[in-house]
Amino acid sequence: MWELTALLLLATLEKPILSLHPPWTTIFKGERVTLRCDGYHPLLLELRPISTLWYLGHLLLPSHKKSIEVQTPGVYRCQTRGAPVSDPIHLSVSNDWLILQVPYAAVFEGEPLVMRCRGWYDKVVYKLHYYHDGQPVRYFHSSANYTVPQARASDSGRYQCSGTMRIPVESAPMFSAKVAVTVQEARHAAAVRLLQVQSRRAPLRLGRRVHRPRARGRGAGIALVRGCYRQPQRPETQPLAAASGAGFSPGRGVHHRPGPTGRGFDAR
Repeated sequence: MWELTALLLLATLEKPILSLHPPWTTIFKGERVTLRCDGYHPLLLELRPISTLWYLGHLLLPSHKKSIEVQTPGVYRCQTRGAPVSDPIHLSVSNDWLILQVPYAAVFEGEPLVMRCRGWYDKVVYKLHYYHDGQPVRYFHSSANYTVPQARASDSGRYQCSGTMRIPVESAPMFSAKVAVTVQEARHAAAVRLLQVQSRRAPLRLGRRVHRPRARGRGAGIALVRGCYRQPQRPETQPLAAASGAGFSPGRGVHHRPGPTGRGFDAR
């Protein structure tokens, strides 16, 4: 009995993994991104097709697909039957001329931290400055990513970028909104990766196997055999391509609408 209890306890720890494609938490108004829920079903107690539940804040969304396209700002989560709710992804939507994009995934000490300053409709940003807690940390003549090769806890803080764009003549300097970035301690990285590896294994499930007799008469019964069995490993599916680096084009997987309205070019 204690083995079954331990199995159920371990099963409840397997959260679905929610991912964002392209992997940036801030987008322009009118763009769409794809959320994907890679779920696991450790407690498959019902003989029904597996579906995915999607949440925007506390609102239950109508889709039950494994991936959805969204353009509404807010906090997204997903859930599969028999598993807890996933960790959240916060999506921000901007109507500014300039945005600073940072990855949605956690960054740990020793890993690269990459961010990019993006102009509306991917216009080239000139005289580009990146700021960390109000202090300039890097200058580029034109659009380029800012990369910290090996992030440290001291790299956590609020980042911002500024620059000019030619629309059609060169504008005054414009500033993005500030974005908070947290670099987590390296000791947490091993635990997180271990959970992710364990979640990708074929989970041991508690369920029912139904044995139907060949006779199809009215009195034919159904025998239910309860027990533990291992879910066959499914082949890995190729995730959607995530944009990274300066070569990202929003035309691939991201849809645009007309530019911002009612916005001036004055620096903030």
